[in-house]
Amino acid sequence: MSLAKDNPYYRMPSDYEDDIYLWAHEQAQLLRLGRFSEVDLPNVIEEIESLGREVRTQLEFHYRDLISHLLEWQEAPENRTSEIDGAILNCRFAIQEEEADSRSLRSDAKRIVADVYPGAVRLAMTATGLERHRFPFECPFSIEFLRDLDAMPVIGQGGET
Repeated sequence: MSLAKDNPYYRMPSDYEDDIYLWAHEQAQLLRLGRFSEVDLPNVIEEIESLGREVRTQLEFHYRDLISHLLEWQEAPENRTSEIDGAILNCRFAIQEEEADSRSLRSDAKRIVADVYPGAVRLAMTATGLERHRFPFECPFSIEFLRDLDAMPVIGQGGET
């Protein structure tokens, strides 16, 4: 019989369903120690896949917010505030951080922007009170523009500076 069966590392291991935080730490420790037969492999696999989806979701969230703020800034200059300027910069910082940690998501940014653009327009419509036809059908901002910490759109012209 193996060492893990004879002498398990955790006498009462945590349950994935009851305490995911403790469970995750225990699984990491088992992996570090090479006690692979004790690892809750199906749930570890599920959590790794979930982590990847979460990273993409966060990047989508930041791009959607950034685009909605830029559209608001562009189409409703009367609503411009330092809070919107700060939100734009914060989104760009977050995008830089997320993309630095995931080259594959960085290279998929055009698709992500296309996917989130309808939601960004909807948010901009809510923030400005403007109707859908006031906003471009497709995202007017290039990926380079969206990533540029200092770039701001031209007022009322549906595009970049």
